[in-house]
Amino acid sequence: MSLQLGQIAPDFEQDSTAGRIHFHQWLGDSWGILFSHPKDYTPVCTTELGEVARLKPEWDKRHVKPLGLSVDPKESHHGWERDIEETQGHKLNFPMLADADRKVSSLYDMVHPEADPLLTVRSVFVIDPNKKIRLILVYPPSTGRNFHEILRAIDSLQLTDKHKVATPVNWEKGQPAIIVPSMSNEDAKARFPQGWKELKPYLRIVELPKD
Repeated sequence: MSLQLGQIAPDFEQDSTAGRIHFHQWLGDSWGILFSHPKDYTPVCTTELGEVARLKPEWDKRHVKPLGLSVDPKESHHGWERDIEETQGHKLNFPMLADADRKVSSLYDMVHPEADPLLTVRSVFVIDPNKKIRLILVYPPSTGRNFHEILRAIDSLQLTDKHKVATPVNWEKGQPAIIVPSMSNEDAKARFPQGWKELKPYLRIVELPKD
């Protein structure tokens, strides 16, 4: 199954370190990130999980629920959690799916036989409160994920949903945005009474009110 942006994230029920999770119900009206790990006790993922735990205030601020996944059983996860806390200085504060039967991995196309038929690739799915997939990233085993970039992308998604704008290259929260080309100047005047800077008719830069 090839998942695409904009489609409804497949629902599932699976065991986790926080008990049985019915995914859509667990998400509720929150945003979510579902991110996978090839297996437990892997070095790069150990650092990543510690970072996701450290960033809890940032996820909470954006109403985002993180959900990890590994294909090892729950008992193995609990042992790995102790290593993560010891080496990274942060105790896990979000659930880890125990996807030993690879039900969720298969549903989300996380098993790439050409890479390794026994392991999942390191995927990231950002899912909005309407349960739609808004971002998909796939990383190789050797490259650690940049969760600050994932936060930045979520900031962009939430901003563009609210204001009907787009964000330019290297955009950071609080910086100017771009008025989408499909919006006429007349409509833009009503939506953005503060005005904008027009570099080209299709490139209109607007400062937005600070939230």
